[in-house]
Amino acid sequence: MAAPAEYTIANLNGQWVLNKSLSDDTEPVLSLQGVGWLKRKAIGLATITLSISEKVENGVTVIDIESTATGGIQGTAEHRVLDWSERAHEDHVFGSLTGQTKWLGNKGADWDALDSFQKEGWLDERVGPNGEPHVLTTAVSKTNGWTAIQVWGFSELNGVRYYTRRVVVTKGSEVLKVRIFYDFAGPKA
Repeated sequence: MAAPAEYTIANLNGQWVLNKSLSDDTEPVLSLQGVGWLKRKAIGLATITLSISEKVENGVTVIDIESTATGGIQGTAEHRVLDWSERAHEDHVFGSLTGQTKWLGNKGADWDALDSFQKEGWLDERVGPNGEPHVLTTAVSKTNGWTAIQVWGFSELNGVRYYTRRVVVTKGSEVLKVRIFYDFAGPKA
């Protein structure tokens, strides 16, 4: 279902379902990140739903994401504080990580440093606290030797508006890129 206009990168509060028919295949990326074959196959067959809460605490945006999957696959929880501080995170899919998250404008050094794949196809919805249209988030797995850089925002495909992530994962000299589209499934329960 198309994302209603009132849902923006500054208001992700709701349920979002991974649209597998529009999204790129994530299996090669999960493999590069060290996710085991059985878990990759189970994730590939499951319906993935994100339940997102977004709020501002003491002037800083906080995004909490509970991921659930059909078929009895254990979900994950993410706590993103958009202040660019490095934070540790651990879950059963990716293991031990460190990550950073912040608002991202579509110009400046951070934007210029991105892969061109991550810059194209966005709607220019300037809804962040300083007019930013995107969220930038990074994750580093020292154990498995990979880095993931994600840009979040909204895009339009075939006239339909979607919450979208563009992800670039690097491990050594190998670089994989995926676009992930989410359907709006309704307000958070």
